[in-house]
Amino acid sequence: MKPDDSHLTPAQYAKVRSEAERALSLAGALGRFPTPIDDIMAAANVQEVKEDVLNESFIAKLRREASGALKSALSKVIGLFDAKARLVFIDRTLHVVKQTFVKLHETGHAFMAWQRDLYAVVEDCDQTIEPATADLFDREANVFASEVVFQLDGFTKEAEEKTFGILVPVNLSKKYGASIYSSVRRYVSHNWRACTVVVLNPPELIRGDGFRASLRRHCSSPRFTEIFGEINWPLVFTPDHPVGAMIPINGRKMSGKQMISLKDRNGDTHECIAEAFTQTYQVFILIHAVSTLTSSPIIMPGISKN
Repeated sequence: MKPDDSHLTPAQYAKVRSEAERALSLAGALGRFPTPIDDIMAAANVQEVKEDVLNESFIAKLRREASGALKSALSKVIGLFDAKARLVFIDRTLHVVKQTFVKLHETGHAFMAWQRDLYAVVEDCDQTIEPATADLFDREANVFASEVVFQLDGFTKEAEEKTFGILVPVNLSKKYGASIYSSVRRYVSHNWRACTVVVLNPPELIRGDGFRASLRRHCSSPRFTEIFGEINWPLVFTPDHPVGAMIPINGRKMSGKQMISLKDRNGDTHECIAEAFTQTYQVFILIHAVSTLTSSPIIMPGISKN
């Protein structure tokens, strides 16, 4: 299972969020949809190289020129920032929404004053961007990218105007130009309700079990964690598990809402509503405690999750 998210301290998060707000303001991007990535990059005084040149020989050349001022990738390079030339290079084989995130990640390196002059060349790969292995330098760039693409509290406020459910972030992802994956996580992590999302890898047919779906990650709202703590979810789900039984199969994208029970920190049982959605790459099981659906909303801007 992959860890939940890119964590920063409140002070670190406030600093990065302020830079994201400055970038959005300079680009005149607030309220424009999808979030205009090219204008954000222009505000950061960086240009994207559109040609597919991010190959081994090109990367080796830049490494030689960078000498010791190089932040190396740990695996295949999917994004690169040449600080001297103010150029961003992206792996063109990436899905278009992941390209968007990587562009903003590299732009974050270029825009945040305390980062831009640390290295001559910054290489990024799945491991440096992945929260499980990202260091502070890359966690800050991750959060910058997230705050920009979701326009600070814009996504959260717009989501709050709609009836709570899994299709809210799915539909808003298109408007903001973000992936469904990141949109669902943003929806949950910034939500005032007691809710969580269990993210599974696509189910695999297994003789005897019917299918198995492995746990990729789970992400909870602060209120959910306060009530339930860290739930020890199974590493593998089958149809015999209440959550596993909700996984859409046979070409379906969604499962209907169902009631499930969860025990809180004190061992008391809470009735929850769960629903599932898949876009084929992951399965999202959104769960929320019934008791918080009728409470008053509180928009929480100071959460350091993307």
